[in-house]
Formats: sequence, structure tokens, C-alpha cells
Amino acid sequence: MKHDSRSFQSPFRFLVLLALAALLGGCATQATNVAMVPETIDTTNKHPGTVSIAVSGGSDAMGKIPNENFKQALADAITKSQVFSKVIDGTSGNYLLTVAMSNLQQPLMAIDMTVKVEAGWTLKRASGETVWQESILTEHTATMSDSVAGLTRMRLATEGAARKNIAAGLAKISKLKL
Repeated sequence: MKHDSRSFQSPFRFLVLLALAALLGGCATQATNVAMVPETIDTTNKHPGTVSIAVSGGSDAMGKIPNENFKQALADAITKSQVFSKVIDGTSGNYLLTVAMSNLQQPLMAIDMTVKVEAGWTLKRASGETVWQESILTEHTATMSDSVAGLTRMRLATEGAARKNIAAGLAKISKLKL
């Protein structure tokens, strides 16, 4: 009996497309605050004052960094590292730390996903005097060993770049003589 090759082509194409979707797919999720908190932060000084935090420039779009998630990760990192004695809600802290995310570079598609995050950090006294200001650029690469799903690698790379940005910013602040 002779088989028509077209009869196998359609189911075979469907299975290949399904397998490809499983490899590249996954849930496109936003960067989470828990995953953006650095494990360790190289601190020089622990400042006795309190700090309020403001974050801008993030996005609630899928695959991006929501302001609230970055702010919570930053607050958790400050508490964990004790760079300041306490994080205060609102604007009543001894210092106001503002972080403005200005650039998020994510690849469209890649095996190794490298994401870059640039954020402008500003630390002011409650009086409004600027103590320190700097733009910090960090990057992180997620590979196939982190996840075979492309969108998951993108999220992991985004969280890693944000985590490194938080660690770098707090390390620089800890070196200040306040």
C-alpha cells in the first residue's frame, strides 16, 4: 500500500509547531519583587537615618518592571542590608531615594537572553538638598540552563538586571558619608 506523504505532513507540522511553542513559550510575566532582591549587598556604612522611596519609569506591561515591584524589592533590600535604619512610607524619611528607570533593553528573541537596565538614582535629604546622584547601568544574561522557555528566560534576565541595579545602587549609597 502506498502512503501519501501529505497525509503525514499536516500532523507532523502540527507536532513540530506545538513543540516549538512549548520551547519558546511559557508565561510572559512581569518581574517580581521577590526575585529582584539581591542575596547580598556589599555595604561599607550603615546609615542611622530613615529613607522614603519613590520609583518611576517602570511599566506594568508584560515582560517589564512594574514600579511597585521594583519599589518593594528596593525596600526589602534596604531592610535586609540595613543601609538605612528603616524604610518609611510616604515622604517623611530623613532621606528621599528616587529611582527613575530610564532604559530597559530586552532582545526580541535569543538563545541567551541579555537584558540591560539603566536607572537614575538620586538621594536627597529631607530638606531637598541632593546628596548623591548617578545613573547605573546593569545587565544580566539568562541561558537555556536557566529555562528552556524563552519568555521565562526573558523574565529571569530582567529580574537579574534589576537585582544587580539595586545591589549596585545600595552599595554606592553605603559608601557615602551621611
